Amino acid sequence: MQISILIPTYNNLNYLKFTIDSIIKNSNFDHQLLVHINDGSDGSLDYIKNLDIQFTRSDKNIGLCNSINQLSKHIINDYVMYSHDDMFFCKNWDLYIKKEISKYKDELFYLTGTNVSVNKGLINYSCGNNPETFDETKFEKFCEYDNTPDLQGSHWAPHIIHRKIWTEVGGFSEEFNPGDGSDPDLCMKLWNKGIRIFKTISRFKVYHFSSVTTRKRNIKLNNGTKTFLLKYGFNPRFFRKYYLKGNELRAFDGPLDEPKISMKMLFDLIINRLKFFYSKIL
Repeated sequence: MQISILIPTYNNLNYLKFTIDSIIKNSNFDHQLLVHINDGSDGSLDYIKNLDIQFTRSDKNIGLCNSINQLSKHIINDYVMYSHDDMFFCKNWDLYIKKEISKYKDELFYLTGTNVSVNKGLINYSCGNNPETFDETKFEKFCEYDNTPDLQGSHWAPHIIHRKIWTEVGGFSEEFNPGDGSDPDLCMKLWNKGIRIFKTISRFKVYHFSSVTTRKRNIKLNNGTKTFLLKYGFNPRFFRKYYLKGNELRAFDGPLDEPKISMKMLFDLIINRLKFFYSKIL
């Protein structure tokens, strides 16, 4: 099984090398790597050219959503994965995905890897703070012995969906540039498309350095919460809690149902509606 892996990067060479090296080293299949280079003055453009990896480029940072959508024009495989440029992929990650996808008779699923990080992952476990201090052996042992179950309701990267579904929902919504809120928005579009399987694969782990690019001082993040609220009438937190059931880390137990109305949900919805009208007025 081959996957088209889409990676946006912005002058993040050491982490980009770290990510690509792990994919090449720990894959069992020959995947299509697609990288969008924002600027590239740090040497990342030359690095990608020397590896003979397909890429697109912009002279300035055009944001995550635009970057990914540019790369999408060059997808050749049936499955599409979006990854950050600061992740280390575990051994046999693609075998775990292949095994999972073989369970489904259609393309109506959204699958993600399990983020392991120092303090902001689905699992918090320290194997280093940067590529230079990363303890690969420690991470490999953790991946081998960890018994965390598959989880329900994910909206994390790296995520994988079928190319047909990706095309039908239009990829990432560019009103969320440079990127805040783009993941839950994609999931909301998938939900409206009828997808009810949102699943984190426990065995497919990545070590994540927590979005190094978006923490750069010269990047001004958008207000993704407000954009999502004005688009759907409630914020991403409401969507994660009542639709994806992803606020608490619970074991995957099958396709999600429609949200069940409760007093708590109605109260939260009223609060969201008030915020919606307040935002519209402003």
